[in-house]
Amino acid sequence: MKTIALVCMLFTTSLFAQSITSPAPTFQDVAYGSHERHVLDFWQAESPAKTPLVVFIHGGGFVAGGKDKLRPQDVSRYLDAGISVASINYRYASTDPFPACFYDARRALQFLRFKSREWNIDTSRIGAWGGSAGAMMSMWLAFHDDMATTDSSDPVERESTRLACIATMGGQITFDRHWMEQSIPGNMIHNNPAFTRLFNVPSLADLDQPATRKLVRELSPIFHLTKDDPPIYMGYGMAPNAPVPTDSKQLKPWALHHVIFGVTLKTRMDALGIPAHLQYPGRQIPLQSIPDFFLKQLTIK
Repeated sequence: MKTIALVCMLFTTSLFAQSITSPAPTFQDVAYGSHERHVLDFWQAESPAKTPLVVFIHGGGFVAGGKDKLRPQDVSRYLDAGISVASINYRYASTDPFPACFYDARRALQFLRFKSREWNIDTSRIGAWGGSAGAMMSMWLAFHDDMATTDSSDPVERESTRLACIATMGGQITFDRHWMEQSIPGNMIHNNPAFTRLFNVPSLADLDQPATRKLVRELSPIFHLTKDDPPIYMGYGMAPNAPVPTDSKQLKPWALHHVIFGVTLKTRMDALGIPAHLQYPGRQIPLQSIPDFFLKQLTIK
């Protein structure tokens, strides 16, 4: 039960956090695209110089959640450190299957760069973070080659998608279910109906069709990792040797957010010489929180 509680702490806003009043956004519900969920909030840090920016991408299994899940105390801490903040919505996979939400995160980032002069953003110091679904999209943006379309007639699409750093909570590095079945304890991944919903296929067997496997690979951050990618901070709610939950209702979220994702990614990043900070219960590292990481990475000493 302790492990499950830790996992829940990573992905839900605490009652304490809800009791704190968030600073009012400088700009609220700004449209970055044409869909009703193509909106973001932006908090501009007070500074005569261009400010770093951190972008929050909410979790919710790609089918729930919203930009309001950003913790007020995090907004205040970043603003106090001279870091601007954005929080985005994106389309749900339940109405717009993959890769729509990933492409939305990409466009939101490009839109923020497009507004950099008006909103006083230093485009060389932009980070992103999120939990679960938001973690996966943050990693996808960070590890993917630049997705700017330099010859587009849309000036937003001409903006870079590269990030300076990212942070994640319970992030998945791939949706390759065969790798997950072989690597993650509990043997719960193979029959999870979330996969058929997310990829808009009638059965799990259809996930092995060439077109779907190609999409799975495209959306899996681990397959885009190269030595020029940015540093990461990862948090997980269980240790690698944590016992497998006996309750099937607890096992499903436990397996989908397992620390093996982070251990695997850190091993790959260590081999490439990219800083990868991995936090889980019982593991002590110098940086104890996501704000600590962003302040170290994005503020000028």
